[in-house]
Amino acid sequence: MYVAPFSWTGFYVGINGGYGWGKSNWTAGAITTGDFNVKGPLVGGTLGYNLQTGAWVFGLEADADAEASWIKGSTTVNCGGGGCETSNRWLATGRGRIGYAWDRFLPYITGGVAGGDIKMGAVNGTVSETKTKLGYTVGGGVEYAFLGAWSAKIEYLYVDLGKASCSAATCGLTTDVKFNANIVKLGVNYRF
Repeated sequence: MYVAPFSWTGFYVGINGGYGWGKSNWTAGAITTGDFNVKGPLVGGTLGYNLQTGAWVFGLEADADAEASWIKGSTTVNCGGGGCETSNRWLATGRGRIGYAWDRFLPYITGGVAGGDIKMGAVNGTVSETKTKLGYTVGGGVEYAFLGAWSAKIEYLYVDLGKASCSAATCGLTTDVKFNANIVKLGVNYRF
């Protein structure tokens, strides 16, 4: 009995969740907080398409963790008013993927554009401002097709949103605020 090899070709949708950790830094002229930690969970959705040619799989994928990214951190170093806090409330990526299929196993590398907000303000929440920034993301993962059209994956992404400018009215001095994160996500996808 002939069994056709597994095919990764097609559109898919999914859900994902994970954890992010990274660094933020506030700099105003010669005054800096130095790097401080940001961390927290995130959850969202995924949409993508794969095209398999032989064992090679080429894909496009977008994911969004809108209003479900709770990556944040704070410091009191060189910050008046009880401290400075950086947070990321939403994060989205649009990426290309290149993988090599071993039947139902698909290890891959990925990279593309990242977008999200950088919220900057006092730890007590009395003053803050938010800027939407574009940056980049790179990473890799492994996906496994376990039941018909269903697959599960684990993925690592490095995300750098660059720096946002916080106004003197909010931050005391015009301040550059940097944000980057390492993200590990688990996901489940359904292919059409």
